[in-house]
Amino acid sequence: MHFNMILPGLEDVKVTKMEEKDGVFRIYVELPKQMHTCPQCEERTSNVHDYRIQKVQHLKLFERTTYLYYRKRRYSCVCGKRFAESNPIVERYQRHTKEWNQALGIRVIQGMNFKDTTAQFRTSQTTAIRRFDEISAPMLKRVDKLPEVIAIDEYKGDTKAGKYQVIIGDGYTGEPLDILPDRSVKTVKQYLQAKGQNVQMVIMDMSHSFKSAVQKALGDPIIVADRFHFCRYIYWALEKVRRRVQREFHEYDRKKCKRMKHIFYKSYDRLSDKQHWHLKRYLGMSEDLRTAYGLKEAFRSWFDDAKKNGTEAIHEVKTSLYAYYEKVERSGLREFIHAIQTLKNWQVEVLNSFAFNYSNGF
Repeated sequence: MHFNMILPGLEDVKVTKMEEKDGVFRIYVELPKQMHTCPQCEERTSNVHDYRIQKVQHLKLFERTTYLYYRKRRYSCVCGKRFAESNPIVERYQRHTKEWNQALGIRVIQGMNFKDTTAQFRTSQTTAIRRFDEISAPMLKRVDKLPEVIAIDEYKGDTKAGKYQVIIGDGYTGEPLDILPDRSVKTVKQYLQAKGQNVQMVIMDMSHSFKSAVQKALGDPIIVADRFHFCRYIYWALEKVRRRVQREFHEYDRKKCKRMKHIFYKSYDRLSDKQHWHLKRYLGMSEDLRTAYGLKEAFRSWFDDAKKNGTEAIHEVKTSLYAYYEKVERSGLREFIHAIQTLKNWQVEVLNSFAFNYSNGF
């Protein structure tokens, strides 16, 4: 039985059968027989040698995972050469259609993260990362000298060189400049020594290995801590307190509190009436959780003021930060005391992010 319907990306193929099995669409396709040029002797031939079925993943149809069962034809030439027919469906050695690869390429560039993208396309993060690298590599221009302000960040690439790679960006424009194969101190140091003669400021996460590499390669540049990375220590502390205290809740409240955990991290003035009700309920059930939430809100208030006034009043920002340290220490919450110790260790770099108003953002 043959079908006359035309599917996007499959306009030139013949659909011979369609079926759904276990929530998966199976589409059986083939191409019309036609003359081909032998890649060896360049003679024209239409002699068919054999067929084989190739299973390739295609874009979803009606939100169902879809596979093509492509009946691939092989031709034979009088010179003895056997070769596969040219086709618009799938590249050589690929397990996904051309349309699928194009869609994935768009999504990995525009999507929020690799995890969401791979869930939508039912593929692995390794495949998505490899596709991202293929697309992004030509976009990177050759860098001979780095600008005065650079940003360094790591991302999970999972290549042969290592699980994590390092991206170097322009700290002023946010434009990616280069990608290093791994995040080792040696690799980062050698790269900065070779191309970092003009670098005066480095924006980075709170990584001691990055800091060591930067200082060894560049001497004594201004180091700026990325705001996302130092803020999350406070939110991690709140999360630890929530997990600790909810163990003592009744089973219903424990499960409900876990499901509603986002209300503790959201700004108080952005909560809905229903969220305010749940927040008040669970803060009323634990003094430690109530104190932890207050410390989070106090940090958020300090952070907002620092963003507004940091470039002109960094001393006031520093004084307010010391006041926050004292408030945490008076609370006695070990989770927050541990968090502010990290801030103290990186205090110069944290304050630099407001004094110079820089942060990572590729």
